[in-house]
Amino acid sequence: MDAPTMTGTENQIQWAEQIKPTVAAEFERIRKAFEAVAAGQPEADQEDTLAILAIIEEKRIEVMSNQSAGYFIQYWRELGDQVRWMILHDERYMKISVRSRLRKKPIAF
Repeated sequence: MDAPTMTGTENQIQWAEQIKPTVAAEFERIRKAFEAVAAGQPEADQEDTLAILAIIEEKRIEVMSNQSAGYFIQYWRELGDQVRWMILHDERYMKISVRSRLRKKPIAF
């Protein structure tokens, strides 16, 4: 089965194909950073970090499977904090973050 064809003009597709490896490398960089953190964490924190790694992988698949050349040109040509933003705004990450803060903060009466 052939891979889906990217959509756009020939120039857009060529440009997007140049951008995609940079995007993939950014997801890989962030994944490795979280894996390094998880390796030294207590079990409860490590569980949260592993859940974040699953979010990162899901976002990577979502982004890299987009077949619109324009998408990569518009959103990824200037690599910034797009991956970080995607994670921080994920509802599951927000729940993990709250749970983690509550676990570390003593409850005052």
